[in-house]
Amino acid sequence: MKFLYSISISCFFLLGSASALAQEAGERFARITTENMSVDQKKYFDLLMSGPVSSTGSAAVVKGSNSLGAPFNIWLRSPKLAESFRIVSEQIRFNSSLPLKLNEFAILITAQKWSSSYEWYAHQRLALNAGLDPKIIDQLAQGTKPDGMSNEEGAIYDFVNELYETHQVSDRNFIKVKNLFGEQGVVDLIATTGYYVLVAMALNVNRTPLPNGAQYIIQPPKETQ
Repeated sequence: MKFLYSISISCFFLLGSASALAQEAGERFARITTENMSVDQKKYFDLLMSGPVSSTGSAAVVKGSNSLGAPFNIWLRSPKLAESFRIVSEQIRFNSSLPLKLNEFAILITAQKWSSSYEWYAHQRLALNAGLDPKIIDQLAQGTKPDGMSNEEGAIYDFVNELYETHQVSDRNFIKVKNLFGEQGVVDLIATTGYYVLVAMALNVNRTPLPNGAQYIIQPPKETQ
């Protein structure tokens, strides 16, 4: 599994803009290129390209490209909503009160729960770079509760897993997160999981494939007619 992670990480840097174009095959929402964008769509495109996402190595936001990958290309269909999402997502990703490693951990839990292969692909590298143990990622990918988590990692996992499994959170798991990260941390964690459920939904509806050469670690849901 570690070998597969290494392949996936390398793909982000070696495929570059070619990977962004390769992602397009099989998508339900066709790419909108800059020459075909409305004024509001182009404004969103420019803000995204000049923002922090374009510096993360994302295969969906590649500097110099004339189109966006999913989920951003999907949001373009509703450009005012897209701009609202951009502001929220940048707050969640880059300005959360939660440590980056734990924020990415919550995103990976979401991707696994929603069988969102592209969301997993996009964020496993970021989680590894933020310091999340590859063994934890490996076990999570298999759908099991990871062994060897720190107190903070365990608190995040228990809170998010219970929220997805039961649609509520017990006093015990609420208090663990609150004591570690404060009430703002609780709210930021809820926001992260909620937003990335939205992203997983969009990616799955779009049937977003991985870039050519990337390995599927989380299998996408079976397609329905």
